[in-house]
Amino acid sequence: MSALLSDPHFHATHCHALRVRSGHSPDPARRPGLWIEDVPVPATDPLAERRRATELARPGRDPRQVLLRYADGLCDLIVVAPRGRWDRAALNRLAAGEPVAPNDARPAPQAALAPPAPAWGLGGEGPSDPHVVALDDGGDEASWLAALAVTLRRYDPDTPPVIGTDRGGFTVEEAATLGELKPSSATGPALTGLLFIDTTDTTDIIDNTGYSALSGVGETEYVPCLAPPFPLTVSVFRDSGGPRLRCDHLSSHFSAEIADRFVRHLVHVHQQVLHRPQTPPDDVELLDEAERARTAALGRPPRSLTARPASVPGALARIVAAAPERIAVTDGDSGLTYRELDERAAQLVCGLRARGVRAGDRVGVCLERSAELVVSLLAVLMAGATYVPVDPAYPAERLAHTARDAGLGVVITRLPEFPDVADCVRVSPDELAKEPAGGRPSPEKNTSPPPPSPDDPAYVIYTSGSTGRPKGVVVPHRNVIALVDATRDEYGFSEADVWTWFHSSAFDFSVWEIWGCLLTGGRLVVVPYFVSREPDQFRDLLVAEKVTVLSQTPSAFAQLLDVDHTDVSVRLVVFGGEPLDTRMLLPWFDRHPERSCRVVNMFGITETTVHVTEQTLTRKLALAATRSVGRALPGWHLYVMDPAGRLLPPGAAGEICVGGAGVALGYLGQQELTGSRFVPDPFTGGTMYRSGDLGRLRPDGRLEHLGRIDSQVKIRGFRIELDEIRSVLLEDPDVRTAAVLVRRDDPAASATARIDAYVTLSPGGDPAGVRERAAGILPEYMLPATVTALDALPLTANGKLDAAKLPAPAAPRPPKRDTAPAAPAPAHDDLTASLTEIWSDVLGVPVGPDDDFFELGGNSLFAVRIGAALRARGLPSPRLRELYRHPTVRGTVAGLRAVAGQDPPM
Repeated sequence: MSALLSDPHFHATHCHALRVRSGHSPDPARRPGLWIEDVPVPATDPLAERRRATELARPGRDPRQVLLRYADGLCDLIVVAPRGRWDRAALNRLAAGEPVAPNDARPAPQAALAPPAPAWGLGGEGPSDPHVVALDDGGDEASWLAALAVTLRRYDPDTPPVIGTDRGGFTVEEAATLGELKPSSATGPALTGLLFIDTTDTTDIIDNTGYSALSGVGETEYVPCLAPPFPLTVSVFRDSGGPRLRCDHLSSHFSAEIADRFVRHLVHVHQQVLHRPQTPPDDVELLDEAERARTAALGRPPRSLTARPASVPGALARIVAAAPERIAVTDGDSGLTYRELDERAAQLVCGLRARGVRAGDRVGVCLERSAELVVSLLAVLMAGATYVPVDPAYPAERLAHTARDAGLGVVITRLPEFPDVADCVRVSPDELAKEPAGGRPSPEKNTSPPPPSPDDPAYVIYTSGSTGRPKGVVVPHRNVIALVDATRDEYGFSEADVWTWFHSSAFDFSVWEIWGCLLTGGRLVVVPYFVSREPDQFRDLLVAEKVTVLSQTPSAFAQLLDVDHTDVSVRLVVFGGEPLDTRMLLPWFDRHPERSCRVVNMFGITETTVHVTEQTLTRKLALAATRSVGRALPGWHLYVMDPAGRLLPPGAAGEICVGGAGVALGYLGQQELTGSRFVPDPFTGGTMYRSGDLGRLRPDGRLEHLGRIDSQVKIRGFRIELDEIRSVLLEDPDVRTAAVLVRRDDPAASATARIDAYVTLSPGGDPAGVRERAAGILPEYMLPATVTALDALPLTANGKLDAAKLPAPAAPRPPKRDTAPAAPAPAHDDLTASLTEIWSDVLGVPVGPDDDFFELGGNSLFAVRIGAALRARGLPSPRLRELYRHPTVRGTVAGLRAVAGQDPPM
């Protein structure tokens, strides 16, 4: 590989240089006059870089050759010659030791140093080929600068465009119309350059390796070059056939497909600049009609969906009929066959009917993860109703809000503390099962529930909402069936598979786990909550149950990677719920190569039925830290659009919009919000969902997910609207203003994410009291780890929150105790001392023997870290269940000693 290097000023006026990088040179005797120097450092060492720079900048009247040899076996051959006497071919012949006559040589300029690649470039490696197109109208330099500025802003709205030319850098300030756009001088790195050649004398102006020095009509000079002057260089010139546009680019910055499309868009925009000068820049179309059709097709999947619309109970009935005695659900030491699952659900249907549940009603289900929860969900569907799952761990306020908002008449629960809600009856599975077949007498003539239609709602799952309260997403039966049918054949799902059910039923990942397993005839293994938070116990469960299909959020999987997972024999791992840093998978690939375990990353949204895309990951992709979430599932399709709802070209970042088989029916009881997010699909006539997620399509149709456009985030798989948390804080009478943000101890590890809140308080307000009140409303995963009181929130000049100026969060402290603190633990107690030290290190605050782990900001992820640190010291590790029961150092030590058969220290 070779490249031109030299000091830019010296090179432009005196000489040019060629540097050839290779292994040690052939016999130096072949090169008369060659200077050889051994540099005692590797080629990447700063000393080597300075030595090269010195030789490249050194003047010389005659050709000069210097061979720099480095300690790592590489070398640089640097050839310098006076400007005007040597072309690139001559220098290459000289570098090869061949004789060169100077009279056929021509000068070479320095290519500008390239800025970093843009986010939309999607480049790779290797040389680029030029793109040349004929123009109807050449325009002038000002019109092309305007067209470039408008096109670049559409590709990257957040970066002011700087366009390089042979006369320096230019920008084009925004204006009301295209005709008012005027270029002005600008400084800064220029990724894009314009070479405007206003002459018909183009002899030797441009070829595959050259650019013009642009010194004027009749004075154009050929200048050979091994790289374009700018990473994306646009040249406008005339030849005998008329005006032409040529684009050369660095492949390290721009892929060939992106460069080709950029040229087409630029020409299209330039025509609008010339012929529609009254058009506002925001109304300019990048894509013509044909290009819009091609771009829309790019987001469609390579495979088509073959599905028969059905209801979930209807599809499951076929599995029951085919294999009634096969185990459907395993819950600890017990299990249910498909026949037993069907029969028990049918029994609960009788109980639901007796309590007035009819087709189309919504029924709450608030149970711990268990086989009876699966039975209850199925019973609600068999009754023609819609299930609304809520987690028993949610605070009473959230449970009550869901029951009221969903209009629940019945809630299936064992939770004695489930709040009283008007017109809502609480009933346990046992009470439903006691109802005799046929149920109580009903005044209706026909008491048999009609079978649900594929278009009827199957479930309502509540997600975080910016208004301060969750919103319910209504998903029909046909969407669930489509999800299973879209993945069944590709991943080979069958009755031989064993799936885990790891996630809360209130999290839509559970829809994939439960119905993905049962509707393909597999066996579903219930993972109890505390086992899901204990990586070694979870590992043991995977091994004992011979699990083959594992679905995980990246945060949960990171915990599994912390323990020895050699004996885990899953054949398929599916990621979802939150962004994945693929580099974390390298330890997994070490033990589970691609040939034995397929790893798939799926991007999805509750409003589009769990999953939207699929990307099979490899070690190579993990090493490259790919951000691709793959192509759309069969039946789903993707668009990336700007704020005005126009398609963006591949490479440009915009809002991800999803259409097709997974789009939900809307938000329960929120017509205005439904109308703004579930909008007409301009290409299919159906409905598409505006996700609020930022992404871009690659030229191959794969999607890169770039995060949230708004304040919504995902933490440990849970979708969280920061504005919802802020709204809850502002409801506190002591809070005047509030700000909420997410921080990560390790930016590369999503598992370290935590929520920090900042408040300004009324006189007498207490941050600990604010957090305590929020804990009664927000679920644990939404509760801020810290609440920091400030005199005022820092603001930008525009009056917006200046998050960069927020101080480090205050260390959480436990609430005041009315009783005197207990005596400190004995100094000789090694277990207590170690646990205190580890808690303090993990939580980042001093810890006393009776400080509450959770009041200090602890959570299940911190508990996993504490367990790992204790095991690393050879000490016993508390189970998460015990930590919930005894959340102090003193209580945890006592529990550990009791398990070990020892008396706790007095």
